[in-house]
Amino acid sequence: MGSQNEKVKILVTGGAGFIGSALAEKLSENPDNFIVIADNFFTGSYAKLPVSKYNNIKFIKADVNDFKDISSIFYTYTFDFVFHYAALVGVKRTLANPVMVLNDITGINNILILSKNTGVKRVYYSSSSEVYGEPVEYPQNEHTTPLNSRLPYAIVKNVGEAYLKSYKTEFDMDFSIFRFFNTFGPKQSEDFVISRFIAAAIRNKPISIYGDGSQTRTFCFIDDNIEACLNAFYNDYYVNDVMNIGSDNEISILEAAQTIMKLTNSKSEIIFLPPLKEGDMSRRKPDITKMRNLLQREPISLEKGILKILDHYPMPVL
Repeated sequence: MGSQNEKVKILVTGGAGFIGSALAEKLSENPDNFIVIADNFFTGSYAKLPVSKYNNIKFIKADVNDFKDISSIFYTYTFDFVFHYAALVGVKRTLANPVMVLNDITGINNILILSKNTGVKRVYYSSSSEVYGEPVEYPQNEHTTPLNSRLPYAIVKNVGEAYLKSYKTEFDMDFSIFRFFNTFGPKQSEDFVISRFIAAAIRNKPISIYGDGSQTRTFCFIDDNIEACLNAFYNDYYVNDVMNIGSDNEISILEAAQTIMKLTNSKSEIIFLPPLKEGDMSRRKPDITKMRNLLQREPISLEKGILKILDHYPMPVL
């Protein structure tokens, strides 16, 4: 095994989060990579940090929104590639902390200044389906559907995309943008819909749905997300381009809850709460032409993904 200096050096910000940790873990399976994870543990957790069999992961607790904090990491390692996944996430959390959400623009700026000045070859950015807002076109195509975002979280992701494109124009710095659509999987916190429903169903606790549950989503299993993004990375696909990363199998939130109840043999009751005032879009359905090209197969179904989660799930204390 070569020294650290001979390896491909990769920074993963937000690498103690659900998607970032899964990405870092998969990157570490290649012994030619050396991965530095930076996370401030605001929404990530120590428990999610991956363990590498090749001893090629280094974790540094740091806040990307603090230039001094993150710049020392860049100057120490001189990265080849950066995956910028750090962000304040979760619908309720982002609605309750809009100013904190907007602070993430500082982090994007910090990452791009430092990437430009230290010779990073490409920045990969985790954007979101939220940039589409309440969309006017189905399926939502990366280049024809207008970005109709109003909420701070969606605006920040939109601004991040604009930063990357602007740095390409002005400094010729390459980028790839991943627009994530409702990723779910075993290590996800219960702030998110599928993991929250599963946790309630397993314990036969009430499952609460905002509104009547007719709003639709498409759900992408974590393994598909990581495989698609790493295929783009390793093969230089869709450089200086945008990719929808998700499934196009549209399902209502009510149907998702009922599916989970069926798969867990749950006796939970479904409770309908007043609709959220904002942030709960009526439909989501991406154009996944690029996603299919990256996977070279159909995405994993919601049912199969739920069963994979249940295989990992600790037995509830009754």
